[in-house]
Amino acid sequence: MSDEWNLLAWTVFAVILPVLITLWCSVQRSKRKMVIKDILRKSKKHGWRYRDLFSKPTCCCVCSQHILQGAFCHCCGVCVDEACLRKADTSLACKEVMSAAQRDGSLPHHWVRGNVPLCAYCAVCKQQCGSQPKLCDFRCIWCQSTVHDDCKPSLSDSGKCDLGEFRNLIIPPHYLHSINQRSRGPSDDYGTLASMCGPNWTPVIVLANTRSGNNMGEELLGEFKSLLNPVQVFDLSELPPIKALQLCTVLPAGSVRVLVCGGDGTVGWVLDAVDEMKIKGQEQYVPHVTILPLGTGNDLSNSLGWGAGYAGEIPVEQVLRNIMEAEAVKLDRWKVQVTNKGYSFRKTKVLTMNNYFSVGPDALMALNFHAHREKTPSLFSSRILNKAVYFFYGTKDCLVQECKDLDKFIELELDGERVELPNLEGIIVLNIGYWGGGCRLWEGMGDETYPPSRLDDGLLEVVGVFGSFHCAQIQVKLANPVRIGQAHTVRLILKSGKMPMQVDGEPWAQGPCTITITHKTRALMLYPTGEQTDDEEDDSSSASEPELRDQED
Repeated sequence: MSDEWNLLAWTVFAVILPVLITLWCSVQRSKRKMVIKDILRKSKKHGWRYRDLFSKPTCCCVCSQHILQGAFCHCCGVCVDEACLRKADTSLACKEVMSAAQRDGSLPHHWVRGNVPLCAYCAVCKQQCGSQPKLCDFRCIWCQSTVHDDCKPSLSDSGKCDLGEFRNLIIPPHYLHSINQRSRGPSDDYGTLASMCGPNWTPVIVLANTRSGNNMGEELLGEFKSLLNPVQVFDLSELPPIKALQLCTVLPAGSVRVLVCGGDGTVGWVLDAVDEMKIKGQEQYVPHVTILPLGTGNDLSNSLGWGAGYAGEIPVEQVLRNIMEAEAVKLDRWKVQVTNKGYSFRKTKVLTMNNYFSVGPDALMALNFHAHREKTPSLFSSRILNKAVYFFYGTKDCLVQECKDLDKFIELELDGERVELPNLEGIIVLNIGYWGGGCRLWEGMGDETYPPSRLDDGLLEVVGVFGSFHCAQIQVKLANPVRIGQAHTVRLILKSGKMPMQVDGEPWAQGPCTITITHKTRALMLYPTGEQTDDEEDDSSSASEPELRDQED
């Protein structure tokens, strides 16, 4: 009997002991993480991020020991062990967003020792840096130059930093120091100060939506802060674009470029903020806007030549090179007024359109998708899953046909002239070349002649679709839309019933109303050299197909 009790006791002990150890380790880990989070949150010098596992061999910048996990600063690149975090926060300097220049007006190098990038080469001897398995060699966090420990005293520039490859995009800390030292004056004062930054200085402001593209915006924020001045990189979840764009007012007029990291909705938000600057009398400071597309859709980015989506396929350095070489183009923006019929206490809804307006099956799919995403946002973190949900709702509408006989409920006017509609289920009003996540709707399959479309011609293209199945056929180039025409002003009158509508992917259900679309303004955009915008593609097509010469740009 005693043997049985002994066996039972040892069994209980063998089961309970690992559980107790696991619970104790979990509590200690939680306490450690709370301490680390508290340090990271309270730090005012560094932009610390915690890593459970570094992606490459890393040494602590304080104790020089090899570490697998710890914290790193996304501004200056300092890496530290957990035990050295407090010491590093007080003893190691981070990038200074604003500091005085040296007596000769130059900026000194800011060296950080160790953990240099892979395949980095010494600025003196041109040999590879960081090849030894220890904390060695230096990197300047402004110009990104690397140098061996032994070669550092032999630097030919005598400690002067030229800000490196991206000097024309970086706002130097001594420029901001000079601005801060003098009282607010006329813009030509800033032009005088800008002369110290070179004749080709076109500073960039980065606005990132950290909620776009599987939270990729957060990683991009860190990478841009490491290459630029952290003061010119903003998280739109913490600061609205209208406040971030006030930085333009202390920079030379007309020289600023804004990089928007996000989807078409984020771009529209920034362009609305640019319009607010014009209303405030800051039109001379209006920047040129470019896009790094995140998430799904991104038809505006596609039309401007920046692609349908960014997933890290090119390094951030190449993104900045593309911005430096980009050229200017104008984009029409439109005002959409929705006036309810009858005695309604609702005010007239006024929206701004950059891409397209639609009523019918594609708006219904967007409305269903939006409602589903609001209920369970965690399920919509994958681009493939998002498209699958769209496919489901499109297939459902093919069977139900909720928008059939649209022509009986809606009247369409182009430039004041009523247009007789065929038996349609949807009407789409286009401002740009791409629609529906990459489909060139106005051109269709290219087997019919059609008038040209441009981003800045002050014209809208109006097409019709027969249903969700017709939309799917258009997407895979098996059918053409019904080209209704082009106009400077479009008016739609919904006589009765309730129809799904959308403006730039923002859907709603609308009762009887009058919708008027008129030209609002033009935005200054950028497109990459070597890429073709819609306008240039039309030009190349007309050169290669003489029979369509007078139909294409």
